[in-house]
Amino acid sequence: MGKSKPKNPSLWSRAKAAAKKKFKVYPSAYANAWASKWYKSKGGTWGGADNRVKKAEKGGFSMEKGPSSID
Repeated sequence: MGKSKPKNPSLWSRAKAAAKKKFKVYPSAYANAWASKWYKSKGGTWGGADNRVKKAEKGGFSMEKGPSSID
């Protein structure tokens, strides 16, 4: 999987600085999600590979290996 990068590094730096002020712990999942949302709300965009989680096909999930049978 590739890594997405902000297309506006200075705006992303401002978003991270705001998150560091707002949250006691940085980096954290909550702080990064907040910073990302703030960055996007100010017009920031992302470039690079798409690293979002792919949705499962309709009908549930599939396992690479089937369950082991118990005799």
